[in-house]
Amino acid sequence: MNAIVLYGPNDARYEMVATPQPGPMEVLCKVRAIAICGTDPGIVSGKFKGMWPPSYPFIIGHEWAGEVVALGPGVSNFKVGDRVCAEAHKGCGYCRNCMVGRYTICENYGKLETGHRHYGFTAQGGYAEYCAISTRSVHHLPDSVSFEVGTQVDNAAVALYAVKKGRVYSGDTVAVVGPGALGLLVTQCAKTLGATTVIAVGRAGPRLEMSKKLGADEVVDVTREDPVKGLKELTGGKGVDVAIESAGKPDAIRYTFDLVKRGGRIVLTGLSGRTEIPIITDRLVLDDLDVSGIRGNPNCCDEVIPYIASGRVNVQPIITHVVPLRDFGRALEIVTKRLEGAIKAVLRP
Repeated sequence: MNAIVLYGPNDARYEMVATPQPGPMEVLCKVRAIAICGTDPGIVSGKFKGMWPPSYPFIIGHEWAGEVVALGPGVSNFKVGDRVCAEAHKGCGYCRNCMVGRYTICENYGKLETGHRHYGFTAQGGYAEYCAISTRSVHHLPDSVSFEVGTQVDNAAVALYAVKKGRVYSGDTVAVVGPGALGLLVTQCAKTLGATTVIAVGRAGPRLEMSKKLGADEVVDVTREDPVKGLKELTGGKGVDVAIESAGKPDAIRYTFDLVKRGGRIVLTGLSGRTEIPIITDRLVLDDLDVSGIRGNPNCCDEVIPYIASGRVNVQPIITHVVPLRDFGRALEIVTKRLEGAIKAVLRP
């Protein structure tokens, strides 16, 4: 099969490799479309070398959709021809975290011999014509949802998990910091779960404009005004009930803490590269704030698929580029440099 194989930092090659075979409780899927995740550029550059991937050569990529073409031993809940979409995580299944449903923080993370898989990170991923994957990590995709849109089930499920972790209630005001692909999905999930007002916070440009088209009631342009001051003006000086940070930038993470009112909830989704960020902890205590980080999307894919199928979460406008898999390098440049109004690029093997 053809695949994008990473041989080292910034050394991704389009070449022919052996097609994987499905093991017990796995399916072999023909990858019809795969999106570039916000984490992928860091993996390609070597930012997480030794962890993601653990070694080279390696096939990364995890936001994909396709169809089942072969079944491994023991598979009974899928059949050849099923349309599916993937999620990145599969826990060992027997540690305490997995047993209570928190398999994205499996205690045996990275240990393939235990059955743990983090596809595209520690286990071979989907930038290829075919991918062998556990049945726990694929989900049935309705016929009404295109493969391109199906690539965003994993991402939309992360957004849904962030909103649920922030305990967004009907009537809440929510700030979404960072109007990238994830932030745009967070905006829609927050509205779907009952938020009365969503305020998008970010830099002027196509992404902030898209926020308004996809449900943001107000926007704060950080290139024109102080984000905290601007948001406080929109909320009568109080701040928001929930602030969800999806930019992964140290300065954005820092001011996210100042956007919430007393008793507010803060959810962090982005990775800042282990940058130390000063936080006034007295405010966390005296204002009784809740702060959460999230990893992945445990048990949220099957929940978000009906939202996508019904249009309550509209993915199509986020996909700005569709290119052949062989043009991975060009697509990566377009996304990382935000060329041509890029938000999300999808590749077709």
